[in-house]
Amino acid sequence: MIKIFKLIFSSILFFCLFLHTYAQEPKKLKIGLLVPLSGENLKIGNSIIKAVRMAMKDINSDEIEIIIKDTKTDPNFTLKSSYELQNQGVKVVIGPVFFKSVEYLNEIDDMVFLSLTNKTVNLPKNVISSGVNSTSQLNTIKKFILDNDIDNTIFLIPNVGYEEELRKGIKKSKLKIFKTYYYDNEPTKLTNQIEEITNYKRRKQNLEDEIIRLEESNEFNKEKLIEKLKMKYTLGDVKFQSVIIADFKESLKSVTTSLLYTDISPRDKYFITLNQWFDKSLINETDVQPIYYPSINLSNFSEYSEKYELDYNEEPSHLSLLSYDLLGLVYYLSYKNKFNFTDLNKIFKKKNSFKGKIGIFDIQNNEINHQLNFYKIDNSEIIKIF
Repeated sequence: MIKIFKLIFSSILFFCLFLHTYAQEPKKLKIGLLVPLSGENLKIGNSIIKAVRMAMKDINSDEIEIIIKDTKTDPNFTLKSSYELQNQGVKVVIGPVFFKSVEYLNEIDDMVFLSLTNKTVNLPKNVISSGVNSTSQLNTIKKFILDNDIDNTIFLIPNVGYEEELRKGIKKSKLKIFKTYYYDNEPTKLTNQIEEITNYKRRKQNLEDEIIRLEESNEFNKEKLIEKLKMKYTLGDVKFQSVIIADFKESLKSVTTSLLYTDISPRDKYFITLNQWFDKSLINETDVQPIYYPSINLSNFSEYSEKYELDYNEEPSHLSLLSYDLLGLVYYLSYKNKFNFTDLNKIFKKKNSFKGKIGIFDIQNNEINHQLNFYKIDNSEIIKIF
């Protein structure tokens, strides 16, 4: 009987100690990470995971648990992985990376997804775009235009599928545009369109007409005047002072080349473009300099890149920097809310600001905008304007 009593007492004591230990154990903040771990975007997914590991190390908290799931850059597989995260108690997810992966996420209740996409149109209600969106970029461009008293800005937008995003950005930023043009990236069509936009043929004809007029005139010193005119390509100005080119990489270079061909020089008109993530190839394009664009903080990006390369012996993607900051943002919001995610809507609707490596995140009404810097490339150097 005594043995049985001791056994029961020992069991009760063990159970009480177990409950006490469990009660004392801090509750983990479970954060989902939805990235491509297979397929063509595997490299991007791995880069993001490495960046999150760096952020975990820098935050240095035992209160965070990261649960990683594959998206395969496929909306159906992303939904499956999201349900798995929900079953594991995850309320907030960093990812998915690409817009195409968010398509079915509105089927999941009581979860928020901080997608790395910069697209904000037609997102499910539980998905927040955390990429550098068009509104953030155009707000920064607007500041530059106002600071420099630039009049008559035209906007060149390629017909490639993000026209609605840019229209939304123009509307929200209240950027004044003189005229908006949509162009085709096919080289021959593009050149013809730029000729029309810049009134190139008329200006070229003006030059020829003026040379003929001088040749037939009795004006003093007409030979020198004709000689000077023959050094020009066109005669007469265009109606715009700056041009915003919503394009990237080789397509951007095609547009700037076409502008040069029509005798529009970046030394006479402001050539402005969107965030180029410090594309190194632009530094060598001296003919189209100066060229201006909004972007993240260059010194922070350089510091982050050095640290990443030191840890992993490879260059980071810009998306990896974004994911590094997003983990810090989630931890910051969690800390402010005492690690309570019971009411997700209030957390991301309330006005907040967070300073990350990219710059300042402004959060309100389930939207994230970025306070960006502004740069120009001139004489093969990247120069910070503000």
